[in-house]
Amino acid sequence: MSNHIYKHIELTGTSPISYDQAIKNAVERAAKTVHNMRWFEVIDTRGHIEEGKVSHWQVSIKVGFTLDEA
Repeated sequence: MSNHIYKHIELTGTSPISYDQAIKNAVERAAKTVHNMRWFEVIDTRGHIEEGKVSHWQVSIKVGFTLDEA
């Protein structure tokens, strides 16, 4: 196993469908500009309620990625 140095960032994904989709939306969007992503950790989950029903999810995640080799 080689030595890796990780950097991590926090993201918040949203979705009207589910918390799972909110996570996927955050990771897929970040993948357009952040490379070598390796893991994520759910930090916080929130939702919006309208007329007694869950109408929207917000999930904050910490994403770890490896730095490019010099």
